[in-house]
Amino acid sequence: MGRVKTIVAVAFSVLILTILVIMICKKEGIAQSASQGEGDTVATSEFVFTAPYIPNEIEFAGEKVPLNNYWVREGVDRELITASNQHTLTMLSMKRSGRWFPIIEQIMKEEGLPDDFKYLCVAESNLQNVISPAKATGFWQFMEKTAKLYDLEVREDVDERYDVEKSTHAACKYLIGSKKRLGTWSLAAAAYNMGEAGVKKQMTEQSCNSYWNLYLNQETARYMYRIIAYKLIFENPERYHYKLLPEDLYSPIACDTLRIDTTITSLHSFALSQNITYKELKDLNPWLRGKKLTVTTKPYTIKVPKK
Repeated sequence: MGRVKTIVAVAFSVLILTILVIMICKKEGIAQSASQGEGDTVATSEFVFTAPYIPNEIEFAGEKVPLNNYWVREGVDRELITASNQHTLTMLSMKRSGRWFPIIEQIMKEEGLPDDFKYLCVAESNLQNVISPAKATGFWQFMEKTAKLYDLEVREDVDERYDVEKSTHAACKYLIGSKKRLGTWSLAAAAYNMGEAGVKKQMTEQSCNSYWNLYLNQETARYMYRIIAYKLIFENPERYHYKLLPEDLYSPIACDTLRIDTTITSLHSFALSQNITYKELKDLNPWLRGKKLTVTTKPYTIKVPKK
């Protein structure tokens, strides 16, 4: 009997000790959770996904977006959800805008193109010199044939589609011309995506002169909505859960320019003669596509880091 009592007493002691340990652990866990910062990962934290904010009224290039049409509102909603949740791509585009928007905005102002069209450039390339599967190239994604129509030189060692300033001037001329012929900026943007002839054909077949009411291929049908989504996010980033300080943006690169009117047989040697690296030369002048620059009928302007 005495042995049984001893066993019961030991068991009771173990139970009490276990309860005390659990209580202490819970207390320490709560304290640790409370002490963790906002950016720390907590096991009990929850991710809440909310629908993106859509303003009651939206304008693009001075034209009202007809949000009263359900397909328009849902189109904006779809592209806002997509763009706001592509965190890496959207964040990098916002950072790059600090470097490139000042250049693009100034050229648009000179050409008379509405400022909102800088977001078309974001939608096209995310402010990068990229090549599409269809071989559209540069910030503004010009095809070679179209580029040449707008005085952009494309040959073996020179491709001015990679020149941000020259390609922006060309894009402005294309869009302004399309607007004059088609009637609205939204149709001009659609023409930039699918070609002016394609837009005109659809307008004629459908007896419709509104981008928002046209039945188009999926890419062009989503095109204006995507541009508008970037406009909304860039102009009010915190509402879409992006927070960047001015110093987070990439800064413009201060450059000097050199007028080149004779052939450069070796860009490597040219870079050394300017006390810069070959990488700097190519980064600042991505339109230089080879290892030399052949000058024939016109001079070129090369950028070098400002001394």
